Amino acid sequence: MTNSRLIADDFEMLLEEQDRKGMVRLLTAGSVDDGKSTLIGRLLYDTRMIYEDQLAAIRRDSARKGGDGGALDLSLLTDGLRAEREQGITIDVAYRYFSTLKRKFIIADCPGHEQYTRNMATGASNCDLAVILVDARHGVVRQTKRHSFIVSLLGIKHVVVAVNKMDLVDHSQEVFDTIVRDYANFATRLELPDLRFIPVSALLGDNVVAASTSMPWYGGETLLHYLETVHIASDRNLIDMRFPVQLVNRPNLDFRGYCGTVASGVIRRGDDVVVLPSGAVTRIESVIAFEGEVPEAFPPMAVTVTLADDVDVSRGDVLVHPGNLSRLDNAFEAMVVWMDEEPMALGKQYVIRHTTNTVNGQVASVRYRVDVNTLGREPGAPLAMNEVGRCTVRLTRKICFDPYASNHVTGAFILVNRSTNRTAGAGMIVDRATSLRSLEDHWDRETLESLPTPALSRISADERARMLGHRPVTLLLTGLSGSGKTTLAYALERRLFDAGLSVCVLDGRRMRQTVSRDLGYSESERSENLRRATDVARVLNEAGLICLAAFVAPSAAVRNKARQALGPDRYLEVHVSAPLDVCRERDVSGIYTKADSEQLADVPGVSFPYEQPEQPDLVLETDRLSVGDSVERMLELLRDRSVITSR
Repeated sequence: MTNSRLIADDFEMLLEEQDRKGMVRLLTAGSVDDGKSTLIGRLLYDTRMIYEDQLAAIRRDSARKGGDGGALDLSLLTDGLRAEREQGITIDVAYRYFSTLKRKFIIADCPGHEQYTRNMATGASNCDLAVILVDARHGVVRQTKRHSFIVSLLGIKHVVVAVNKMDLVDHSQEVFDTIVRDYANFATRLELPDLRFIPVSALLGDNVVAASTSMPWYGGETLLHYLETVHIASDRNLIDMRFPVQLVNRPNLDFRGYCGTVASGVIRRGDDVVVLPSGAVTRIESVIAFEGEVPEAFPPMAVTVTLADDVDVSRGDVLVHPGNLSRLDNAFEAMVVWMDEEPMALGKQYVIRHTTNTVNGQVASVRYRVDVNTLGREPGAPLAMNEVGRCTVRLTRKICFDPYASNHVTGAFILVNRSTNRTAGAGMIVDRATSLRSLEDHWDRETLESLPTPALSRISADERARMLGHRPVTLLLTGLSGSGKTTLAYALERRLFDAGLSVCVLDGRRMRQTVSRDLGYSESERSENLRRATDVARVLNEAGLICLAAFVAPSAAVRNKARQALGPDRYLEVHVSAPLDVCRERDVSGIYTKADSEQLADVPGVSFPYEQPEQPDLVLETDRLSVGDSVERMLELLRDRSVITSR
């Protein structure tokens, strides 16, 4: 065999070996001058992945900069922009490739400056793992928290906190332990299921590729060992089959195939599938990859499938299994990272790109903005560049989607500015069915005027009032959790019942255990909860009963809709008022404690606004009034409005 043939065979074997290696996409992030670029340079240098010409260029640039005693400046491997080298910072996302005997890696070196948050979010969007650097001298800082939040937001499950520059703190175990404790306390508010801590010195190479001899107290693995062994295969969703159609392939009259990339799950020959959004049911006839027909395909394989039936399928449609459908709606809630210099405009039409689909839509509302430095929530307002917020997005037609937490492909989208064609924002769909086809429409469709009267009943409202001795009414007690609404409602019920009146309590907690058990606590879901309660109260009023409704009902606009639906003559509003600190002291369910620790979102008065009634029929300051006094004042209100007599 000739030498050329041997070389060719060796080269083919090398390529096959490379193909068999798994690929890991990772990012490095941290504050300015934490050593991200130096760490990547150290990985490349110690794994011998730097070409001779690159190494020569770095030596020249290092000498020109006059670094630390003429030492090699490995950060120059990734800080490729001229502005970065001049300022000594990372601005854009720099991508580098390297491989070891076990794995291939693509590294995204993300910028540390706050104004480049959008760049960091872009670089992290396709990563399996994050390396967050912390300067041992400074500990956990604002940018550490900012980047950790974005990593959590983007669903990256594996995070390594590399405590860098340990050589500058005398390789102190105490310093390392303090940083670990501080970060771990902060990380309890994030979703980081696999979190590791490694003390390193990127400049000297301690615990990067080789174990450090300067930190004998650390008995854990090196950074490279972790990168080579971390298990990421289970991160892929192989349960929910999603195949977005990118292209209808029709090379001749005898072949019709549907091309795309498997987003999740496994697609097999012979599988029954549903075409969304049409709902047509058919069967997979064949799965064709680059090398020919294959029995099955899984993410991220790009394949062409043929179907057994001639059904209407076009670009943007999604193939799913019959027993495992995507959500299909024209509205959803999402966490949005705003990337455009032009601020977000509510109601403005943007182009929404989702999988292979393109549709027009708008940001209908911003529920809250997130301070990514403190994780605190601020009142909703249109987002500016680099800001993150929870938004409601409405589209001009329905699309099929999944929560981002379960599917990073069908749960992600971007907003494009139609006039400039720039990417305006990137969104991750929230795992909650909060759209409910625009809950405001539910109120509009079911106003009191549009509902049929109970024509079959032979008992008039006046007859019921004469027999029961009172008029029907709904008394809405609204206020913060812990203000005393439910306590007062049941106390008033007792007094009215003892007086021989027909009365019942409609408690918000009971509603959520029964009629509204499918609802969460977002703004739209709270609106829907009160709408359903209003329907129940209307039925009770039509039967002649007094209904005492105890609900937080934080939105003034939604309370006004309840007033309109019930009718102003059958609606009274009582504001049960108490300072927030008093409500916290009375809290027996732990709702405020959970809100403070971010275990529970959307708590009125803490992470969600409560709009106090401007013109209630009665205000009860329960921090000053006893239960008895409050009941007397509500009885007086009912007498003044001629609901009950003086008996």
